[in-house]
Amino acid sequence: MSLPPGPRLPASLQTLAWVLRPAALMEHCRREYGDVFTLRLGPSRVVMIADPELVKPVMQGDPATLRMGDINGLFRPILGPSGLLLADGPEHMRQRKLMLPAFHGERMRGYGEAMTRIAEREVSTWPAGEPFALLPRMQSITVDVILETVFGASDPRLRSLVVELLHRCQSYSTMLPQLRRDLGGRSPWARLMRCLAQVDRLIYAEIAQRRSGRARRGDDVLSMLLEATVEDGAPMTDAELRDALLTLLVAGHATTASALAFCFERLLRHPDALARLTDELPGGGSDYLDAVIKETLRLRPVLPIVARKTTEPFALGPWDIPARSVLMPSIYLLHRHPGHWPEPEAFRPERFLGPAPSPYAFMPFGGGVRRCLGASFAQFEMRVVLRTVLTRVVLAVEPRDVGVVRRSYTCAPGRGAEAVVIRRLPQRRRFRRQAGVPAAASPAAR
Repeated sequence: MSLPPGPRLPASLQTLAWVLRPAALMEHCRREYGDVFTLRLGPSRVVMIADPELVKPVMQGDPATLRMGDINGLFRPILGPSGLLLADGPEHMRQRKLMLPAFHGERMRGYGEAMTRIAEREVSTWPAGEPFALLPRMQSITVDVILETVFGASDPRLRSLVVELLHRCQSYSTMLPQLRRDLGGRSPWARLMRCLAQVDRLIYAEIAQRRSGRARRGDDVLSMLLEATVEDGAPMTDAELRDALLTLLVAGHATTASALAFCFERLLRHPDALARLTDELPGGGSDYLDAVIKETLRLRPVLPIVARKTTEPFALGPWDIPARSVLMPSIYLLHRHPGHWPEPEAFRPERFLGPAPSPYAFMPFGGGVRRCLGASFAQFEMRVVLRTVLTRVVLAVEPRDVGVVRRSYTCAPGRGAEAVVIRRLPQRRRFRRQAGVPAAASPAAR
């Protein structure tokens, strides 16, 4: 057999369903065809995989025959050819070695003070007694964190442009290659490219200042990359630095913000889990905090899939997958596999207090040699922000579940995960259990 079964709908309709309702499409296909099925998305034959045993050979496969590249075509003009997300083979490993020290445990923990300060500053601006969306507030925190850790400071011009760039990248108008047209400079794609050009100018100017000695080098990621070399002793070029920095700004901002918004949204709908977490915080423990983060990433993965493109035929179970096919392990479906997760739709952080799950049944940051380099950084930032927020304010959420919406290549909570500040906690009471939330604002766990 060359390809697994799949829907017989025209490719255009399958592509439309994937753009508008990816989760519903994946769930329907698993019910109809099992854990492995074929979709036709645009010009590509996509083999979706939701069996951990079949995901393993894909994640561990030879990078020379299972390539990442830019399957959708969106990110190559934005992140550049040498960015860690897009580079393949030896170039990918070279970039990984250059950037790995930035995420070393000791260096990463040094960012904790800045993360706390930024989160405290943001929380102090939240209105009391009025509904507001958590997602943009989390984005405000994560963009300042990434700018401070990457550049050592938050340049207001760069901050504004990075936020605009992410917003334009997440538009439906950029998802389909057919819509990426200039149209005399008036199209959404043209506006995205103009924004990117402005970001590039600021980044290249900062690189030039650092190289000339006019700007002080510090402990930020850019300073570290300017000193980095690999086996050949060659430093990174300006273009490689630019691609690395854009990758960090784009990948390290929106994904962590959505994951944080999902964490708060899930906790506020499950008061028992929230109470247990706030009971743990006074002692400085993090076991249940880590479990909450992992269970949120399981149930609400920000990136629903990973993808590899075959350069030659690939054996996948009983199927012989042709060259130039796309193998797409479905993180969304793997995290809901009933054979690995009892009651998979339930929010139960306790799942992660015992033995670690299979790395291919739980892979919110991908796997293999391409596992997200910033995974530890993202989880560390989530711990800091959750702890900071929950010890400074009592939040509530409306009873109706807001669900999940698609934002181009990521998923986010619907309506931005609206919440309400019930009260602010005085310094002496910040570690006390959050109690007294009105019943209507604190619905029973679902």
